[in-house]
Amino acid sequence: MLISPHVFERPAAAVLPFALPALRHPSASALLADHRGLLADLLDGLGSPLHVVLPEVFEENVARLRRAFAGAGVTADILFAKKANKADCYVRSAAALGVGVDVASAPELVGALAGGVPGHRIGISGPEKSDGLHALAVQHGCLVAVDSVSELRRLAATARTAGRRAQVLLRTRSAGQQGSRFGLSAAERAAAVGLCAELADDIRLRGFSFHLGGYSTSERATAANEMIEHCLDARRSGSPSAELVDIGGGLPVRYVEPQHWDAFLAQNRPAHYHTAKSFQDFYPYGGRTADQAVTAIMEHRVDGAESLAAKAGRTGIRFVVEPGRALLDQAGFTLFRVQQVDDRRDADGYAIVTVAGSSFSLSEQWFNSDYLPDPLLLSAGPAAPEADVVFPACVAGSTCLESDLLTWRKIGFPRPVRRGDHLAYLNTAGYQMDSNESPFHDAPLPRKVVLRLGDGSGPPRWRLDGV
Repeated sequence: MLISPHVFERPAAAVLPFALPALRHPSASALLADHRGLLADLLDGLGSPLHVVLPEVFEENVARLRRAFAGAGVTADILFAKKANKADCYVRSAAALGVGVDVASAPELVGALAGGVPGHRIGISGPEKSDGLHALAVQHGCLVAVDSVSELRRLAATARTAGRRAQVLLRTRSAGQQGSRFGLSAAERAAAVGLCAELADDIRLRGFSFHLGGYSTSERATAANEMIEHCLDARRSGSPSAELVDIGGGLPVRYVEPQHWDAFLAQNRPAHYHTAKSFQDFYPYGGRTADQAVTAIMEHRVDGAESLAAKAGRTGIRFVVEPGRALLDQAGFTLFRVQQVDDRRDADGYAIVTVAGSSFSLSEQWFNSDYLPDPLLLSAGPAAPEADVVFPACVAGSTCLESDLLTWRKIGFPRPVRRGDHLAYLNTAGYQMDSNESPFHDAPLPRKVVLRLGDGSGPPRWRLDGV
């Protein structure tokens, strides 16, 4: 059964004014409330940290995104951005649902194929791809986003040698992204379109893509409109198959309630963080949802008149979208075991909780930012009743790095944290789990456990990912 976002459990805000209670999918709530023993056994047996991945939630997100595009009246091919999480289970789910995969390396491509995704549903992105990746892409009929005229020539030569036509998107700098290191300039685009017509036996130009940072729906719609015009120009220049516009990823995820997010932003200050650290930028944790963003992009008025969706329909354009985080929304969480508590409340006003693991397994630090949704404090076993007391603490990793903090922000835990407790960081599947993983100190990389609740009539089924 599909779960709508409005039925997510919304915990009440904690006592501290800067609390950010995380939205929680019913599957995560059920596991954390009803199957603590199983989670504790898995954490004990497989080590801390432990990533719990929930492919059933990924599958719900695919269905929700498909409904959003259908509701907008457009055709869109969904390619799961594999870089957002390395777990094999999501690729298997994508294959079962007829969803494609976006990859940017030969190992990612091999993994997508091994997971059951056919080549014609795989997109290849990334700048100046290797000849080996080109050869695999041509052999399997993948859609290759070409980033330069030189790459286009190399790809054409590879296709000629293989006796096949390469399926190509031309990645183009939009008017708002002229400083990007990715994509073709206007002059390069014109040369590439001409070259595609000249090399039609080796290259089939399918359309255009662009790289856009941030989450502005109006900027994404404006760039998509530019790509539609490029498709129309390409058709007039001898490439009749130019019908695809790849709008990339950049579909936001809502981690916390908007009112909690707004309240946080209004009174956020360095004193709320360990060593008064100041962050310049945060992910928009309380912003739009992915389906809301799709609707806003497709309803955006272009050329001062019709909507983007209407123009696409009128001109025979199909969209390609490459969501990563949006398909992984609520599709996993991460458990850490508390290794030590340094209670500095008398001197500094807060404690430092050290967990078994490091911030490499919560990768927001890679972006010089902090992962802001509050972690949940869980008792490893039966806990004695305690009076409610706010226990302010940040969360540190167990490496020798001064900067190894999972959470710089001082969290208002509902009771004193003890050695052996567990911390659950919710909604970590999208980019947090393994974007920055490292065997630093010869520590093994964290395991991923695939959990399925099914219809709830029996215990959850689990397996190690990749098995």
